[in-house]
Amino acid sequence: MAAASIDMAATPSARITAPLIADLAQNRALLYDKTGEEHYNLISALHKSMRNSDPDAAVYWLARMLEAGEDPLYVARRLVRFASEDIGNADPLALGIAVAAKDAVHFVGLPEGNTALAQAAIYLALAPKSNAVYVAYLEAAEAAAKEVAEPVPLHLRNAPTGLMKQLDYGKGYRYAHDEPDGIAAGMECLPPAHKGRRFYRPTTRGREGSATRVSSGGGSSETSPPEAEE
Repeated sequence: MAAASIDMAATPSARITAPLIADLAQNRALLYDKTGEEHYNLISALHKSMRNSDPDAAVYWLARMLEAGEDPLYVARRLVRFASEDIGNADPLALGIAVAAKDAVHFVGLPEGNTALAQAAIYLALAPKSNAVYVAYLEAAEAAAKEVAEPVPLHLRNAPTGLMKQLDYGKGYRYAHDEPDGIAAGMECLPPAHKGRRFYRPTTRGREGSATRVSSGGGSSETSPPEAEE
């Protein structure tokens, strides 16, 4: 490796020295197997640094990955995932910024795109955090996969034919835009077995802290935050 790094035609008197070997060893440390353990260690460090709201650590691990030759679009995909999984509606702008960084990298490539990724990683690190969207989807997916698949309530069904109308498809549906507050209070949109069930439980952080929803009683109400996750 040391011999291969020397251009003998340009510098015929060049010699392999201890400082040269040390310098090459230092550069070599940045290289890693993109499918091996270090690949996953570094992306884990980036993800957990952003989750802990540490922008300095986030940009450091990002740089470690990019300078080692990681696919920038892989990093961009992980930033997009993080924006929904760890920030969600606490800062709805986070997802747009992550997607914009992905588009920027796709457009200009590296090295020009590295600052777009750094900008996104720092923003995500500084944004308020919530995994309420992530937890909501996990619980809804589990319910969809494991519990009885109840039919769609009649009032929520589309009724494009006369027969469907005779079968009460769409009967009792109330158009929310015609309601004074834009909400058809009291109209249940979950199937009977899930009536009143809460999948989405917003935190009190960021934009989620001011979120309101339709309660099972039909009014708009604040929702209590979920239990703290490990």
